[in-house]
Amino acid sequence: MAVGEVMRMEIPAGGDLTVTSPELHVLAVDDSIVDRKVIERLLRISACKVTTVESGTRALQYLGLDGDKGASHLKDLKVNLIVTDYSMPGLTGYDLLKKLKESSAFREIPVVIMSSENILPRIEQCLKEGAEDFLLKPVKLADVKRIKQLIMRNEAEECKTLSHSNKRKLAQDIDTTSPSSSSSSHDDSSLKDFPSSKRIKSESENLSSLL
Repeated sequence: MAVGEVMRMEIPAGGDLTVTSPELHVLAVDDSIVDRKVIERLLRISACKVTTVESGTRALQYLGLDGDKGASHLKDLKVNLIVTDYSMPGLTGYDLLKKLKESSAFREIPVVIMSSENILPRIEQCLKEGAEDFLLKPVKLADVKRIKQLIMRNEAEECKTLSHSNKRKLAQDIDTTSPSSSSSSHDDSSLKDFPSSKRIKSESENLSSLL
């Protein structure tokens, strides 16, 4: 599939799922179809893969956090970022944020909240619960690019940390096997120093001739 080409997929019970390519995979959640299209377009311009759903409940289904229901065949797709509207019927963006942060599988995924209302206590509450950022609608391309750069930096740091961890583990494994090698070497040197039977016989003969 060419870069920028849109591939559409459906999950049970309706819903609007749109997956584009490539790079970061973003799950966008908004009950407004207009706002969903806006954020999808901005993310596509920023070369992100996008999946859009129309409610917090559908987002949980997509991620497999609603039990056995939903798109279980899509659960193994890696999601790098979740962008959700705050005010939605049923499960709000704030409720979705709390459920994600309570999940051991998804708590590390950055969540960005969007809202058309600039209410400071609401913003502070979301940030306190672990939101990565809070964007005011209409969301701008600069907002999306800034968030993307932040997520990519975080991903790079995680990869770097994992690489260092693997190196330390490898060094520890080498250290663990080293004593046996040095012991073997020590044993070999001891054997070299031990007098051979021929040497003992020769020294005995020399001693007899002297006597």
